[in-house]
Amino acid sequence: MFKSCPISSRRIDSHIVRFISAQVSLVIVLLITTKLPIFAIILLYDFMIRAFRKQHLSLFFIVGRFGVHKLHLKANLCDEAPKRFALFMGLSISFTLSILYISNYIEFATILAGIFLICALLETLFDFCLGCKIYQLTKIFRR
Repeated sequence: MFKSCPISSRRIDSHIVRFISAQVSLVIVLLITTKLPIFAIILLYDFMIRAFRKQHLSLFFIVGRFGVHKLHLKANLCDEAPKRFALFMGLSISFTLSILYISNYIEFATILAGIFLICALLETLFDFCLGCKIYQLTKIFRR
């Protein structure tokens, strides 16, 4: 598969992305254990803020950037387009989780949250972005 995207010339720091996915994982664990819709809404808010490129309002981004700075991690740049695609997938899942938890469809919401948690942990622990892989597949099949 392709390592770069012919559509986007923007690059982002994958270390910050991994810090963000760790925070997303933590909030999903809180959501699954407490079943409180507020955690789904927190996820939705943060994904929405980052989707609209307002990172300065994203607590997850601010904490991620702070963590990278404090650990003196050298920037590890990657193409933005696959990560943005994954971001919009996360936004869609967060929106769905918010609706499901508010509507009291707890069992289905918990299953979806568990899948979301696996995806976030893959990014956090192994730098493996499932949304990015789906993005790359869509690029291959569009040809």
